[in-house]
Amino acid sequence: MLTPIKITHKAQEEIKNIIAHKNIPKEYSLRVGVKGGGCGGMSYLLGFDKPKEGDQQFVIDNIPVLIEKKHYMFLMGMMVDFYDGADTRGFTFINSDLPKRHDVQDEDR
Repeated sequence: MLTPIKITHKAQEEIKNIIAHKNIPKEYSLRVGVKGGGCGGMSYLLGFDKPKEGDQQFVIDNIPVLIEKKHYMFLMGMMVDFYDGADTRGFTFINSDLPKRHDVQDEDR
């Protein structure tokens, strides 16, 4: 089965760090999902969870990943990255295949 998401090296390092230092149980996997929709678009979810019936299971660079079957199509082409800057740090979701939103101005103009 095609793996719908990619995880950058920096995000992989952070996920492995969390698993190693935050007492994540061995039977848990990284869960990637979506929530909502509406005017602001989808919200993306990232956490750790046990496999559930109907989950699609993948392994990306030795990281077990779970995706609910109904979320699969919304995550196709998604890249999970980790940003660590002076102002903030956290995981980001990037999908370069999505068309640009009509309400966001192009910074190149």
